[in-house]
Formats: sequence, C-alpha cells, structure tokens
Amino acid sequence: MAVELEIPEGLRWTERMPAGRAWLATLPDRLAGCVERWELRVGPPYPYAFASLAMPAELPDGTPAVLKLQYPDGDSVHEATALAHWAGRGAIRVLAHDAQRRALLVERCVPGTPLHQLPADRALDAVVELLPRLQVPAGPPFTPLAEEAAGWAERMPVNWERANRPYERRLLDAALGLLADLVPSQGEQVLVNQDLHAGNVLRASREPWLVIDPKPLVGEREFAPMPMVRGAELGHSPAAVRHRLDRLSAELGLDRERVRGWAIVHTLAWSVGEGEVFPRQVEVVRWLLGGE
Repeated sequence: MAVELEIPEGLRWTERMPAGRAWLATLPDRLAGCVERWELRVGPPYPYAFASLAMPAELPDGTPAVLKLQYPDGDSVHEATALAHWAGRGAIRVLAHDAQRRALLVERCVPGTPLHQLPADRALDAVVELLPRLQVPAGPPFTPLAEEAAGWAERMPVNWERANRPYERRLLDAALGLLADLVPSQGEQVLVNQDLHAGNVLRASREPWLVIDPKPLVGEREFAPMPMVRGAELGHSPAAVRHRLDRLSAELGLDRERVRGWAIVHTLAWSVGEGEVFPRQVEVVRWLLGGE
C-alpha cells in the first residue's frame, strides 16, 4: 500500500520533466515496499537531497539508518557496489540493498555534520587523510573514466548549443582538448568518486569522517580530488579554488596539471544539465584556465 509522501524541495527539479514526474509517481509504492520489507520506522525526507529521496530510518532493533530511493540516473547505478567495495573504510556501510527498487539502506552518520562546517584548511586536512583510503584497485562493474569521458566529449557541444551557448567557445575547446590528452595517458586505475564534495563527507562516530552518496568510476588518482577543488562549499573565489588545487595536489603527491585538467573538464561537463545552466561551475572553469 502506498504511503503519504511530501516531495522535498531538493527534488522539485524532477517535476519539470516527464521522466522525473513518472519517477515521483512511483515513490509512495516503493517507499511502502521498503518499509514493509525491512520493517522500518522512517522520518520526514531530508529537504536538501538532490538525487534521491532520502530519509532517516530506524531498524526493528533500534539501529539508526538512512533509506535512499535513487533517481534512476546512470551516475548512481553502482553506489551500493562502491560502498560494499570500501566495506566501511572511510565511507558509510550498506545495511541492505534492493536493486529492483533502486533502494539502499545505509549507515547513518551521527552527528552527521558536513565537512564544510570546518574552516577550509582543516577540512582539507581531513580530505588529505581520507582520499588515499578510498583509492582502492577496482574494475567491473564500475564504469571506466575513459568511457565516461567519451560521453562528456559527445554531450558537451550538444548541451552548449541547446543552452544557447551560455559560455565562451574557448572554454569548450579547452575542455575537449584536455580530454584528448588526459584520457589516453592515465596512470593506475583505482576507485574514484566524481561527487566527493564537502557536503558529501559527514562527521561520524565510527570514524571521524565518512563519505556518503558516491558516484563511482574507475580512473587515475589525479581525478579524485577534482570535486573538492571546484566545490563552492569550501569557498568560491579564484584564490580559494587555486589554494585547494595546490594543497591537494602537493599533499597527495599528485600531478597538479592533471588534477587541474580533470577539474576543468568535469566542471564544464556538469555545468549544463536538464536544461539548466550552473554559472558557478562556469566561473570555476574560467579561474582554472587562468582568468579572473
């Protein structure tokens, strides 16, 4: 039986598309099925969740958890697999998974304070400790970075045109040129997370900080710091972005120019989506290319 469900503000973007509206219509039944299957008590959805319906849950024995019903995009298909691969080392644990419902029951971080509430340099200290633990060898079923990058190269010009050329052509040309150089010259392939920003690292009791909501790929280590470099959570200015690039590259022993290149490419690839342009992403690309 379906349950009453108020769609949180973070998911309102799905109402603008037929596929999104169809997904929203399925949520009450899917939620009811998960509650029954896992005998859960659930609270109101988190208002800020953007790519899934997420809510606090409690197991029959009182264990706190989070129930997630994913929006069916390709980026999150292997989220549960990545979390299982890390097995709780630096990331939340999977407690249960229902692939048919695209539902995950995961460890809840307590107190759950996001990393960006720390001063920027203390947050970067935590990232330097955390990232190497997550970069474990991996292969199938995770998508290779090279394959994902081929999709960006194909979609970026199309999205740019559809959005009425919202930024300078030189940015697009620079990103495509970097992709052509970066993809075939990658180093060792490890598990990387293309959405590891400072809002997706939470204070926990089992470990000081745990990663949530991974969007996993298999690629070189220089790709891994990219979301932290561009993320506005730790400061949105040319100086802040370059400081993060410099610190993370140096302290993680990475090639700075490759980290910078991946940050330019991925940030521009994610700057247009579902008919919406994200100007802050475009600003970061300009800054990383040397403009103010």
